[in-house]
Amino acid sequence: MTTNANGRGLDWSSEQWQLRARSWVETQLSQAGRRVTGLVEPRVRPWSLVWRVPTDDGPVWFKANNRGTVHEAVLIATLAQLTPERVLTPIAVDPVQGWSLLPDGGESLRDVLARDPDLAHWERALPGYAALQLATAPGADELVSLGVPDHRPEALAGLFAELLDDRESLLIGAEGGLSLDMYERLRAELPSYAERCRRLADIGIPATVQHDDLHDGNVFAGRDGYRYFDWGDASVAHPFGTLLVTLRSIRHGKELAADDARLVRLRDAYLEAWTDRYDRQTLVEAADLAINLGAVSRSLSWRRALDTAEESRAEYADAVPGWLEELFAASPLQPDSRP
Repeated sequence: MTTNANGRGLDWSSEQWQLRARSWVETQLSQAGRRVTGLVEPRVRPWSLVWRVPTDDGPVWFKANNRGTVHEAVLIATLAQLTPERVLTPIAVDPVQGWSLLPDGGESLRDVLARDPDLAHWERALPGYAALQLATAPGADELVSLGVPDHRPEALAGLFAELLDDRESLLIGAEGGLSLDMYERLRAELPSYAERCRRLADIGIPATVQHDDLHDGNVFAGRDGYRYFDWGDASVAHPFGTLLVTLRSIRHGKELAADDARLVRLRDAYLEAWTDRYDRQTLVEAADLAINLGAVSRSLSWRRALDTAEESRAEYADAVPGWLEELFAASPLQPDSRP
């Protein structure tokens, strides 16, 4: 394993690492009856390196995760076994290295919405994602054992407390970080947060995989239906935590008012998959709680993603304290009343 100068994380720019990765890609493609036909097109972020690899049967995508998001490789392989109609089936994965090789998924939901901004596309996409979560729920414990982060309600309060002790990641008193007043306010919130976690757990909706960054850029919208990808932020958690990012991104992208009936309709289209087990009032209560608690999960996922010495991490470092501060923001379904 090639590490960077201080030993923290992989050095994807090293010739040794690149030769090893290219050899793996070529070997996996050869076993699949394909061959590379040109130069790769790289995209590098602190949390992953992605190559678009041209082949004689169309492009494929190689992804290498950093150690904070390394679980993505084993997760996508597991999802492809459990619910193959909802994700891309990988050509190959190396869960130890955190490498995956995927076929091209075609156009994204974002591409579709750019042509036709009708939110009915989301109404059709959300039930499929809910079905994926229901299919995965019986294997939640196994996913945790495979290294997928555990953000279940029973664990979240402890994770929140541990995060508050990580003053370096929260940039307390620094530019882009938490103010001292906000930090103390968050610490004072711990008992209430723990109580809300207990209430959400007591409702009894089983934990499952939770994407935690499900926006229109992470959904393929091809002829075979909707498929969900880019699972590096995912955890095992309450399923409804998904709604924080999804509804927030839709609301901001469409510039919708919080009381816009379309947002409620999308929430209900997603919740419909659980109505054979729970009454509507219980589901709405659970959704409100999961959305309210979700800012901690987002902050934790950003901290994992930035677990690297890459200089470019500084560009994103304020996301860790920024999302934690969102704990006091309104739900996407409520007017923003933040003080």
